[in-house]
Amino acid sequence: MGAREQRTGIAATISIIAAIGSYVTTCAGHPIWGFVLALVSIPLGVVGLVISASPRVTGGMISIAAIVLGGLGLIVAIFGMLGVLVT
Repeated sequence: MGAREQRTGIAATISIIAAIGSYVTTCAGHPIWGFVLALVSIPLGVVGLVISASPRVTGGMISIAAIVLGGLGLIVAIFGMLGVLVT
């Protein structure tokens, strides 16, 4: 039997994309969508972190980064909704 390859979990990948997307949409002048994407990235990051406990799936560090970026994205989106950020 050959060794099984590790693969990055889909939840981790989607969570980091959502976290980065929250910054892009907030800076593009749509802070409500940035807020929604940041809210999506946090639970998906937690799911990705739990799934990465499997020896066949990687993505733990990506999930941690997505959780942190999602939390900061929430703050940026709230500031954007309050009009503090000039876009």
